[in-house]
Amino acid sequence: MREVADSGFTLKADLVLLAMGFLGPQRAGLLESAAVALDGRGNVQADTEGYATSVPRVFAAGDMRRGQSLVVWAIREGRQCARAVDEFLMGTSTLPR
Repeated sequence: MREVADSGFTLKADLVLLAMGFLGPQRAGLLESAAVALDGRGNVQADTEGYATSVPRVFAAGDMRRGQSLVVWAIREGRQCARAVDEFLMGTSTLPR
């Protein structure tokens, strides 16, 4: 990937999620400043039950957690992680696992 000259723009947002495929987690910035633990392959270390990382209230799923894989795994983990976050915030969840 490389920056395209004069392509920058600003959007107001409360949350930004980057889906960048097979590049692996970018360590500089958020991961380094939050001191999130990484696994032996350089992916974010998170369990597969609650998708919690080593940092409280920070969750990871899909390519960020398991590394490059099929999109169906990212979809599955995204749904499971959403349920885990819902349970964390609300104490219970009716979202499917």
